[in-house]
Amino acid sequence: MTDTPTIMIQGTGSNVGKSLLVAGLCRHFARQGLKVRPFKPQNMSNNAAAVQGGEIGRAQALQARAAGVPATVHMNPVLLKPESERGAQIIVQGRRFGQLEARDYTRKRERLLPFVMESFAILGGDADLVIVEGAGSPAEINLRAGDIANMGFAREARVPVVIAGDIDRGGVIASLVGTHAVLDDADRAMIRAFLVNKFRGDPALFDAGMAEIATRTGWRSLGLVPWFPEASKLPAEDALDLRRDAAKTSGAIRIAVPVLPRIANFDDLDPLRLEPSVALTLVEAGEPLPGDADLVILPGSKTTIADLAAFRANGWDIDLTAHVRRGGHVLGLCGGYQMLGRTIADPDGIEGPATTVPGLGLLAVDTVLTGDKAVRPVTAETADGGLAVSGYEIHLGETRGGDTARPLFRRSGTPEGACSADGRVAGTYLHGIFGADAFRRDYLGRLGGTGVDGDLAYEATVEATLDRLADHLAAHIDTDGLLALARTGL
Repeated sequence: MTDTPTIMIQGTGSNVGKSLLVAGLCRHFARQGLKVRPFKPQNMSNNAAAVQGGEIGRAQALQARAAGVPATVHMNPVLLKPESERGAQIIVQGRRFGQLEARDYTRKRERLLPFVMESFAILGGDADLVIVEGAGSPAEINLRAGDIANMGFAREARVPVVIAGDIDRGGVIASLVGTHAVLDDADRAMIRAFLVNKFRGDPALFDAGMAEIATRTGWRSLGLVPWFPEASKLPAEDALDLRRDAAKTSGAIRIAVPVLPRIANFDDLDPLRLEPSVALTLVEAGEPLPGDADLVILPGSKTTIADLAAFRANGWDIDLTAHVRRGGHVLGLCGGYQMLGRTIADPDGIEGPATTVPGLGLLAVDTVLTGDKAVRPVTAETADGGLAVSGYEIHLGETRGGDTARPLFRRSGTPEGACSADGRVAGTYLHGIFGADAFRRDYLGRLGGTGVDGDLAYEATVEATLDRLADHLAAHIDTDGLLALARTGL
C-alpha cells in the first residue's frame, strides 16, 4: 500500500490504447512538475526492455521515458513471456521466476500478489503520482479469481479506476456499458470515470453517445480522445501493432523480415520503419522471402529452436540460401543470430526436450543454450569504424566459433557478434542498434543505399512524439479531473 496519489487506467479490451494513454499522461504530468511513475502489475509481451536489475515490458520502459525517469524492474513486477499457445516464462521483479502452463498460472498467480504490492510500495515511495496500467479487460470475469492485473490489484491497493473504450473498433457504447453490467458490485465501485479513445471525425457527432454511456453507467466522462496518427512513431507493444504499423513499401533499400511465431524484441525494427530510405516488408507465414531484398533480418525469438523449425517449414531456409547466393545481405539479431550458425544445442531442455539441431549454416558459429540469462543495457562501438551504439541484451546461451573473430561490435574492448568472411552475413546479440543514427546510416549505406538521406533523428523523433501525445491528451482529457480522482482516492 502507498499514500501516493494513484490512478489506474483499465480498458474494455486489449489494444484500446492503454499503454499510450499512460505514456502521454506521464509526460503531461511530468511537465507540470510532478514526479510521476508508471506501473503495470502484470504484462504479457515478448517485447521486453533491459533495465537496471532485469527486464520489464517495453511499454513500461517507454512510459518511464515519458515520465523523465530511469525505468526500474518495479514498474512491471510480473512479466509473462509466451513460449507456446499454452505456456509462458514468468519474470518477477526483473528476473526469471519459472515457467507455467496457462491453466497453472491462473491457479497460482495469487502468490505473485505480494511481489506486485511490494513493487507498488517501492515505486510510490518516491513519487507525487503513480499512473497504473491494467491488462486486457476487467470484463473477462472468467479470469477474475486471483486476478492481479486489473480489479484484483485495484481493490488490494485501493486505487480508483478510469476505464477506456476504443471507438475505432466499433461497439464502444456496448463495451463500456457491458463492462459495467458484468462486474460485481465491489469491482464496479472501483470505476470512477470513463473515456473514449481513437475517435475519428467530428466529435459533436458522438455527444449523444457519451451522454448515453454516462447515463447507463453512472460514470463521469473524462473526455473523447481523437485518433493520434503519430502513434506509429512510438515503439509498439505487441505483434499486432507490429503487423499494423511496421510495413512500408517506399524506399531505396529493401529490407525483408520473416515474422516468426514467437518473434521477440521487434522494436529493433522501429527506426527502420521510420527511415525514409527503407522499404520494410514483413513476411508472413506462407509467403516467400522477396527476391529483390537487399537485406534479410532474422529477428529475435522467444523460442529459437521452435522458431527455426517454423522458419524451415515455411521454406524460408531455401529462400535465404538463394538470397545469399544472389549477393544479398543477412543480419541475425539475438535468436536470429543463433539460427544463422551451424548448430544450436539445448542440453538442459530449456526450450523443450534436450536436443541439438542444425542451424542455417551461414555463420561458422555454434550456440549452446544455458540457464543463465544475460539481461543488461549495453553501450558498444562498431568493430571497424568506432561508431557508437547503445542498446541491450536479453538472451539465453553462448555463441562461439571462427566467425566471431570478425565481430560486428566491441563492448569495452570485448568482441561481440560475428561476420562471415565476405561480410554479407552477420549476427549480434545486441538489440536497439538501429536507434543510433550514425550507425544506421552507415550500415544502410554499405548495402548500396545511395538513398540514405540522413534526416531521421530517431531518438529525437520519439521525444517529440511523446510531447505531442501529451499535448493531444491534455487538449481532450480532463486531466485536472483525473488528477483530482488520484488525489482524492476512494
